Amino acid sequence: MQPITITIVMGEKKRKERANNNFIFGKKNYTFMLIGLGIIALGFILMSGGGSDDPNVFNPEIFNWRRIHLAPTLVLIGFGFQVYAILLNPDKRKNS
Repeated sequence: MQPITITIVMGEKKRKERANNNFIFGKKNYTFMLIGLGIIALGFILMSGGGSDDPNVFNPEIFNWRRIHLAPTLVLIGFGFQVYAILLNPDKRKNS
């Protein structure tokens, strides 16, 4: 019975050595993710507002260029940054 116990302990030790605290992405990936999140947040901030305090009064400001064109474009660009950050391989080195 004792060799089995030693084998289990050694197997657990090897598993802990292999499971070191490496992040899935590199620093460059996380930088692009934060940039993308910032752009998405800016898009949603630009999209907000334009309402009226009185529900019986129509405010045509909700149809201005900033809310209809600029803000959704920024949100899509931010999602593009997110996709790029996920697909980016930071370990790829150029042979010089």
